[in-house]
Amino acid sequence: MRSLNPFTGDFYREALQASRLTREMFCLMEGRHVHPSTLYPGGVGTVATIQLMTDYMARLMRYVEFMKRVVPMHDDLFDFFYEALPGYDQVGLRRTLLGCWGSFQDPEVCNFAYKDMEKWGNAMFVTPGVVIDGKLHTHSLVDINLGIRILLGHSYYDDWTDQEMFVKTDPLGNPVDRRHPWNQHTNPRPQKRDFDGAYSWVMAPRWFDGKDHLALDTGGGPLARLWATALAGLVDIGYVKATGNSVQINLPKTALKGPVSLEWKIPQYGSNTIERNRARTYFQAYAAACALHFAEKALGEIRAGRTKTWEKFEVPKEGIGCGFTEAVRGVLSHHMVIRDGKIANYHPYPPTPWNANPRDSYGTPGPYEDAVQGQPIFEENDREHFKGIDIMRTVRSFDPCLPCGVHMYLGKGKKIERLHSPTQSVTGE
Repeated sequence: MRSLNPFTGDFYREALQASRLTREMFCLMEGRHVHPSTLYPGGVGTVATIQLMTDYMARLMRYVEFMKRVVPMHDDLFDFFYEALPGYDQVGLRRTLLGCWGSFQDPEVCNFAYKDMEKWGNAMFVTPGVVIDGKLHTHSLVDINLGIRILLGHSYYDDWTDQEMFVKTDPLGNPVDRRHPWNQHTNPRPQKRDFDGAYSWVMAPRWFDGKDHLALDTGGGPLARLWATALAGLVDIGYVKATGNSVQINLPKTALKGPVSLEWKIPQYGSNTIERNRARTYFQAYAAACALHFAEKALGEIRAGRTKTWEKFEVPKEGIGCGFTEAVRGVLSHHMVIRDGKIANYHPYPPTPWNANPRDSYGTPGPYEDAVQGQPIFEENDREHFKGIDIMRTVRSFDPCLPCGVHMYLGKGKKIERLHSPTQSVTGE
């Protein structure tokens, strides 16, 4: 366990080196990480060459070898938690309500046309889907788009029900709800925090299944991706295969290790803290296996002389559009209305609003709140030294970037720690 300690542990340091490899792979094509400098409307500024792909593959194979060790090790670690701490399966457990918007497009199918969205969505190498109580409710991007609702309730905003509706039907003629992002207006209303009233700047995205407004979460990203892909059973490229109840990952021979086959199975415990983290490890192997497939396809395109990097396009005079993909932490969608060649309305919905939202107008809590309410506490520290590690683990299982998103109150004026964030414009006064 000491090898996992930040900065001092042997395995932690090895993982830092592996993460450097992946950033180098990214920079080979996109200039820098983060905030790529080679992307622009219509294409990329990187020229595809055999040398570029060779440099990429050399790093990718080292990463594949690393993942052959990481997945079994993390499996052992997570299983140890279940064995050593009976009841830990209840930590961070909530109803299985997962959203995945799909990722890794197939360029032979994808044309980004709304009328074909269901077709190219189902051709993704990570299948989109809404999972309700462990079952796949839909894997249609059209259904997913039309089901999105933006509720308020306990957010610092005024409603927009008396304001303009930008879109009444989608390009296929389906009715669009007033609370869809296409019709959203942003009306900030700053006020004092009131946990019985408004207490968050995050709105409350929900997915309407025809009966209920469901507080979907992203499962931290990987749990929803693997679960939806497994149940849909559409992906089969050799390196990865969705079986209907699991995802098989086949990693080829590398410098020091032979071929390794891994299998992520739908967890018996449901959507909890441990399984979100376990899925994160498996999805790294899944992404590496997909990258092998993509790199092989890219080399074939280069050898055939198909190295075009830009496509001419024109901004339409009028139009509505949406984009669906996965950020690292989960779902990411963009919703835009264009009038007179200009953006009339635009709303992106990344993972944070889906995971970190407050109680909505129906009183339904967001995923963070829902997952920590009533969860058991296994921490052995007393009141004076309480760290809230189980709560932190739960929130970070959704989003590793948000340890700062947890605020604990012990009552009776007890303060654990007070931190002041640095400001951009510090003066000497």
